Amino acid sequence: MEGKRTPTDEELCVILAGLGLPGLDEAALEQFRDAEDGNPYEVWLVRSDRGNFVLKRAKALEAEVYRCFFSGKKSYAPALLASVRQEDGDYLLLEYCPGEDLRHADRPRLIKALEALALMQNEFWQREELYDAGCTMERALEGIERRRQYLGSAKLESVCSAFVELYRQTPRTLCHDDLLPLNVLVGERAVLIDWEYGGVLPYLSSFARLIAHGRKEEGAFFFLSRADRDFAIEYYFSLVPEKHGIAYADYRRALDYFLFYEYCEWIMLGNRFDSRDDERYISSLKLAEETAERLQC
Repeated sequence: MEGKRTPTDEELCVILAGLGLPGLDEAALEQFRDAEDGNPYEVWLVRSDRGNFVLKRAKALEAEVYRCFFSGKKSYAPALLASVRQEDGDYLLLEYCPGEDLRHADRPRLIKALEALALMQNEFWQREELYDAGCTMERALEGIERRRQYLGSAKLESVCSAFVELYRQTPRTLCHDDLLPLNVLVGERAVLIDWEYGGVLPYLSSFARLIAHGRKEEGAFFFLSRADRDFAIEYYFSLVPEKHGIAYADYRRALDYFLFYEYCEWIMLGNRFDSRDDERYISSLKLAEETAERLQC
């Protein structure tokens, strides 16, 4: 967590002991690291005689998501086994879910991921009593407005404004609002991890982010073949929007808007930090402009 000291292994063992599960105070700890830059996460693998677990120092919003949505065991998310609030944050003891992420997607693992996402979204479809839990619509819209301010193009800003209107009208369900392929683990089952941006939001938020940044070139950091991307678009429709009476044409047009917004992420970063020579900025700008042309027809 930004601005906070990383606890020592000894301090973590004291925290584990305070969770009320015997034997964890003598566990071996291994810190997880970012797959791209190697920086450490505030997440540790806990190896103990009781088995393996995950300990995470979570921001308040993620702790709220686990308590509001995952209090019972869910197949699509790690189970919350115990938690304790400390001065430096909430510590969550989570089920350890072995598996590979979707940075290099293939069809069988992609199917498991989509089915897990659909199971969750169908369970929480239009649950208005949960609209204020986790990341709210108001908070998400603030992020959209910040991105719109850095697009540097009247056409892109116009399409982004149209996206905001669609965003407000789109049916809502539980979404992982940062569902990059890194945040899906697929083993015996698929689980969605890192719920800092979870909440009841427009249903396409998770799916669009999952597929938007995949590239068809072998060796890409997020690899997703064109055939698997097309398959995912059709399969997800059959699993979620079709079940709730959404017409295919409406789904595809809305998906284009949500994909457009995802492409704008790298445009915003490139313009904000003067890094327009970054390949991700160049390719995202091309995709955003092509999608904008199609949406304005």
